[in-house]
Amino acid sequence: MNKFTRADLYRYDGLVGPKGFLKGCFDPGFRYTFILRKIIACGPTTFSGIFLRVLRLLLTHRGFEISYEAQIGPGLSLYHRGSVFIGPIKIGRNCTIAHNVTIGRTLKEGKIGRPTLGDNVWVGTGAVVVGRIDIGNDVLIAPNAFVNFDIPDHSLVIGNPGKIYPKANPTKYYITFTLKD
Repeated sequence: MNKFTRADLYRYDGLVGPKGFLKGCFDPGFRYTFILRKIIACGPTTFSGIFLRVLRLLLTHRGFEISYEAQIGPGLSLYHRGSVFIGPIKIGRNCTIAHNVTIGRTLKEGKIGRPTLGDNVWVGTGAVVVGRIDIGNDVLIAPNAFVNFDIPDHSLVIGNPGKIYPKANPTKYYITFTLKD
């Protein structure tokens, strides 16, 4: 098991080792993330990659759709079954994404753009994060927030349109079970 898979698994209630892996395989979020990481590791055009892409496609119909071109740091956690769309973006360490979330590109001032999420970002249910924007580290995006603007580190974003509130440690009780290097 590589460091990304170990970190992802640990984010699901501190699961570790072979027994934890078996338990994690029953969680649809971990299962999808594991297959996605395998596609990235072996390459999407290899025989194994094509097989895994078909398997990923079957799981996509159960609510998850994450581009295998996305650059995702260790410790991704997809909580709750439900539609999650993530385009080919960059996500930092220990990101938690709830259900009914869209993170992707948009046309902004005539330019196609995709967001970049920092470390320890929590994205709540129904949130939409779009455009060529930078989300800082230790950021909590509240449920149903619409974000198409940069967010500095240590912030809480609430509302539609989103409003930024600086806050020390906004993800303290939201980002749990993280592995250190």
